[in-house]
Amino acid sequence: MEINLPDGSSKALESGSNGYDLAKSIGPGLAKSAVAVSINGIQKDLSDELPKDSSVSIITIESDEGLEIMRHTLTAQVLAKAVKNLYPDSKLAIGPTIENGFYYDVSTEIPISIEDLPEIENEMKRILEKKSDIKKYLYSEKDAKKLFKDKGETFKTEIIDDADQTESFQIYKNADEDFIDLCRGPHLPNLSFIGAFKLTKVSGAYWKGDSSNEMLTRIYGTAWRNEKELLEHLESIEEAEKRDHRKIGKDMDLFHFQDEAPGMVFWHPKGWTIYSTLKSYMSDMQRKSSYQEINTPSVIDRKLWEKSGHWDKYRENMFITEIDEEHANEKRVNALKPMNCPGHVQVYNQGIRSYKELPLRLCEFGTCHRYEASGTMHGLMRVRGFTQDDGHIFLTEDQIESETAIFIDLLSKVYADLGFNEFEIKLSTRPEKRVGSDEIWDKAESSLKNAIEKLGLDYRIDEGDGAFYGPKLDFVLTDAIGRKWQCGTLQLDFNLANRLDAEYVAEDGNKYNPVMFHRAILGSFERFIGILIENYSGNLPLWLAPTQVTICSITDEANNYVKEISELLKSKNIRCDLDLRNEKISYKVREHSVSKVPIILAVGKKEVSERTVSVRRLGSEVTTSVSLDDFSASVMHESLAPNK
Repeated sequence: MEINLPDGSSKALESGSNGYDLAKSIGPGLAKSAVAVSINGIQKDLSDELPKDSSVSIITIESDEGLEIMRHTLTAQVLAKAVKNLYPDSKLAIGPTIENGFYYDVSTEIPISIEDLPEIENEMKRILEKKSDIKKYLYSEKDAKKLFKDKGETFKTEIIDDADQTESFQIYKNADEDFIDLCRGPHLPNLSFIGAFKLTKVSGAYWKGDSSNEMLTRIYGTAWRNEKELLEHLESIEEAEKRDHRKIGKDMDLFHFQDEAPGMVFWHPKGWTIYSTLKSYMSDMQRKSSYQEINTPSVIDRKLWEKSGHWDKYRENMFITEIDEEHANEKRVNALKPMNCPGHVQVYNQGIRSYKELPLRLCEFGTCHRYEASGTMHGLMRVRGFTQDDGHIFLTEDQIESETAIFIDLLSKVYADLGFNEFEIKLSTRPEKRVGSDEIWDKAESSLKNAIEKLGLDYRIDEGDGAFYGPKLDFVLTDAIGRKWQCGTLQLDFNLANRLDAEYVAEDGNKYNPVMFHRAILGSFERFIGILIENYSGNLPLWLAPTQVTICSITDEANNYVKEISELLKSKNIRCDLDLRNEKISYKVREHSVSKVPIILAVGKKEVSERTVSVRRLGSEVTTSVSLDDFSASVMHESLAPNK
């Protein structure tokens, strides 16, 4: 039989050959590093038989896919087995991979704490010493249920019950251990491919994420190809912890959260200054790109959400209110808007639109609310109430390419101004839950693909991660310590305008539905500010810093001069504070450095007599003396936003 390879060539193999046979036929080096195969785009075990005339690529341990499979095998075959060895009465739930690692959910009679992780790690290392083969067996639903029922694994039997299949349940067995696990696979062919790993933390997790179910113990870990990669990752975690926006935000007195409003930010004056400054910058940038700013209601009747498709596809994430309007003898069901799109279409629909008005670019700093599970919320990074730099572009099909280029140009300028010169682009395709026909989705995906390719930009495909109404380009930033953050998005929609009766009169006199771009650059202000804080470790660019200058007196005799400096700087729109406390200047400098004030001025008798200021920059041990006039002129220029 013929097998098609990624380079366009083909390989003749005997019928019944598997992935390992293919790798061996290509070369011994490839066979040695092969851990799985991709058959027609679907990952399979190396031992799986290859269908004739299929397209196959070999997955090696050196690849990102191989690393993911290694982590998957480690959690499913090694961590799970170690827990069963140490806690025989435990019951296994699920063990997926996550970014940079994995976890396993277990139910145990004896609580597992972080202090127990070294013992579990040691047991995992003992299991790995045998470098056991991993074998896969296929079971029917009946036999699979009996197998796990006999072992008392109630969660596994429930998973089988919930599955959409009746045959070919994959059971993986450690050849040298009395251990099996139900898993989607693929797995490593043997445990000799396992590199370096470390268990990192323990937390609670409800079975299936439902608070009415049993609380399970979730054991997290990270795994890498070798000790060097593991050490680098652990060092990056340590650095990330130092940059945690929650800690820095507290040091800088920017915001807080409290139980009475879970997932909602209480902005303090300094934090709101960052927010307002960023908003003003974005407003200016969008206005220069011919956007018209609007504002739409936060509470909208469910009828509009039903018509738009959000009620059916997004209902579980929406905050719903029911109002009994007694005077009208009716009940009205409303929802806090989770997104701004239907409201923007309502603005578009006021009056008859002509093709001459297109593209029409509308934008809104729209406050949205989405119900996020309590366990998923994380400071500013994941909240229930947030503001998007949202925008919608109404256009014709022949304007897709030009509008894509204009948007990416704007996005690139914004990111560069904010300190992010690198970003990746993902093309996210149709999800399982979606609206619109396959024909429309084919057209939308090809249009977006053509647009990005015309610009000559690199991108990667993210299968199944599109919005429910259309494919999208996602823009992923890289921060100062190499972490990836998906922020901007450009979503192409051939559906919503039709659903909400949006039309324009074309040159031929007929009415057509416009195409829509849903777009954001920052994503949400809350999350992006969190990213900025961590990227800069709180040392924000001067134009964004909530307090740009703090003026500290060295002696009481300098207080009047300090006040004079303050008035001068405020007249030039410099955000400054005074510190006239009777404390040593070294103490003041340390305190304001913790608060991440970019510029600290020290003023004593010498400065008063010479009309100078002693300037200390955050992160520097050097103090320079300059005239007040020179300092005020330079800092005024330096404090301007990049687009001014």
